[in-house]
Amino acid sequence: MANTALLVMDVQQVIVDRIADGTDYLVGLRRAIDAAHAAQIPVIYVVVGFRAGHPEISARNRSFSAISSGLGMAQDDPNVAIHPDVAPLAGDIVVTKKRVSAFTGSDLDVVLRSGDIDSLVLTGLATSGVVLSTLRQAADLDFRLTVLEDGCGDSDPEVHRVLTEKVFPRQADVVSIDEWITNVG
Repeated sequence: MANTALLVMDVQQVIVDRIADGTDYLVGLRRAIDAAHAAQIPVIYVVVGFRAGHPEISARNRSFSAISSGLGMAQDDPNVAIHPDVAPLAGDIVVTKKRVSAFTGSDLDVVLRSGDIDSLVLTGLATSGVVLSTLRQAADLDFRLTVLEDGCGDSDPEVHRVLTEKVFPRQADVVSIDEWITNVG
């Protein structure tokens, strides 16, 4: 696992607050993060954030234009901080993105390639957002991929199920947090 990194994506206070089972989700995710640290697997946090006034958001962008009309997401807004239950430790990297995929508008690819990372373990909120978009782009960039099924969450459980059971297995190994911990421990 020397060339693997765990990505913890969009687990920010404002996003966690919208997920029904946030507490259970965070407990499991913390276990995955702790297992990665114990196995000396880099943990990279990916957050979405914008400058004050949101100059990065086009009115043509259906998903993000709602943010610029009042939802916030400025980088210095405390509500967009990484949830304290899974907060980064010293040495963890935090990457800020400007779109749905962890790669778009960020320096994630540079960080991964500089660390000789060729395998990614994906977690995050939402399965149908950042996880799906990042998985597709990472596959196109030739990364080996694992998705922690219960390390992801979505406001629509059926969408989460279809993605993790039918779509993601075409490009990634999909395992539980417990299965992954057993293999890295």
